[in-house]
Amino acid sequence: MRTKKNNNAPYLKAKERVRHVKIFYLHLVGYIIAVGLMLYNIYILDYSNPHADFFLWFNSVMILAWTVFIVLHRRWALSGKTFFSKSWENKKAKEFLEKQNKEETTIWE
Repeated sequence: MRTKKNNNAPYLKAKERVRHVKIFYLHLVGYIIAVGLMLYNIYILDYSNPHADFFLWFNSVMILAWTVFIVLHRRWALSGKTFFSKSWENKKAKEFLEKQNKEETTIWE
């Protein structure tokens, strides 16, 4: 019974990781919608209103704080996944080498 539990451990870990990534993307969508609404609120803000300074300050602080949290959440949820990871760089380097070798061999044929 322990062997079956050990065999399921990587699957459960991968499933948990997928759940974290899914939650991050839902958080990102909420962030985009909320920041859009806050920016619209700043845009339509009537500066003759006596509370305009507070709303400008509040919206600005919320946008800044949520941006920091979304960056930290991204680092945590997608740790190790960058746009240009080492494996991507290595794969592209191999493609260029193969292309260059192919061009060098076909020139003299």
